[in-house]
Amino acid sequence: MTSFSTLNVLPAEQLANLTELGYHTMTPVQAAALPAILAGKDVRAQAKTGSGKTAAFGLGLLQHIDASQFITQSLVLCPTRELADQVAKELRRLARYMPNIKVLTLCGGQPFGAQRDSLQHAPHVIVATPGRLLDHLKKETVKLDALQTLVLDEADRMLDMGFADAIDEVISHAPQDRQTLLFSATWPTAIASISSRVQRSPETIEIDSVDELPSVEQQFYEISRSGKISLLQKLLSKHQPASCVVFCNTKKDCQAVCDALTESNQSVLALHGDMEQRDRDQTLVRFANGSSRVLVATDVAARGLDIKALEMVINYELSWDPEVHVHRIGRTARAGESGLAISLCAPEEAQRASVLAEMLNLSLSWQPAPTAGSIKPLEATMATLCIDGGKKAKMRPGDILGALTGDLGLDGADIGKIDVHPMHVYVAIRESVARHAWKQLQSGKIKGKSVKVRLLK
Repeated sequence: MTSFSTLNVLPAEQLANLTELGYHTMTPVQAAALPAILAGKDVRAQAKTGSGKTAAFGLGLLQHIDASQFITQSLVLCPTRELADQVAKELRRLARYMPNIKVLTLCGGQPFGAQRDSLQHAPHVIVATPGRLLDHLKKETVKLDALQTLVLDEADRMLDMGFADAIDEVISHAPQDRQTLLFSATWPTAIASISSRVQRSPETIEIDSVDELPSVEQQFYEISRSGKISLLQKLLSKHQPASCVVFCNTKKDCQAVCDALTESNQSVLALHGDMEQRDRDQTLVRFANGSSRVLVATDVAARGLDIKALEMVINYELSWDPEVHVHRIGRTARAGESGLAISLCAPEEAQRASVLAEMLNLSLSWQPAPTAGSIKPLEATMATLCIDGGKKAKMRPGDILGALTGDLGLDGADIGKIDVHPMHVYVAIRESVARHAWKQLQSGKIKGKSVKVRLLK
């Protein structure tokens, strides 16, 4: 067990902040990477999602920032907006002890004009997807002349999504004399190629390689494709998970599975690439705050999904890539927790199962299907209120909590997560009082102003 204090360079204020955040000891990737990162060296690290890599590069880049200089000094590139939002949120938490630090996300799906206005005063840190950042670089609303640290986060997924040329173009705008940190869950040849082009004598770190499986109980069920929905219903009914992600390989199957579960009154939402960004944001918030028990998702859409205590993962279809399989099941074993991963395997997927067993040196545990019985649907205990306003209206969680518990007289125990977004606030509220709270807020006020409120169903 290695304490952050052994690094000897983090200020006392940051060490106190880390303790408040629950970071008591370093994870393996943090212990391996932080000394080199804090020393200003280039690092390329292979580490899975949930291994603590965001804090590893976050502590490093924050340590190198001069808060008195309002110029962009660090850039983190991410494959999806969801991951970018998650990374930016974590960086702000890590930077709480530093006054006047500005962290800005630049992603597609948001108005360009609002981002341009936010860039009038350059942020210290930009977290961005490659496409939208290039738009700003071309219009010269972002300048990287003073960039000190560049982070490529989940670089393998950026390559999978076709961002290789965009990454090269972004880097052409950055100074050559910079620190470059590259993090990837897998290590295909293309990643090594990028590293050789953009890094200088990087220190190489490999943590949780693909044959080091997370602490997850894995169960496999052989079932025909047509029988998968029925088996999925029985498994959800049997285990009654508080939260479960069902992975599908295609957007079409993702929506079909969600529709079938909805018809049987399961608390379920879908997450895939055909959805509008606002709907994707709301889906992620509702699942994270307990307003939905099941999320049916494709792999790309689920990048950046940050659920601290995910009880179960179900592979509705096996992935062709064993490393993607490891990434999926690792979502239910974060921070040393154990979890359950179930895979449904049709006869035509037998080859994938064999490849999986061979590459992961895994003995597959085949289970008999649950006996027939009545299906007990999963019901959510929370609902979500969407309040217009958000950061633009200078709303804070305390304002919302005060209005609900003070003015409306609700019990604080009935209120869950409060997520403040740029234009909206999402409030998790106990299902039994949600409609009452919605009606009361419609005629009430927050910070002395009337607000528009919707109850998301």
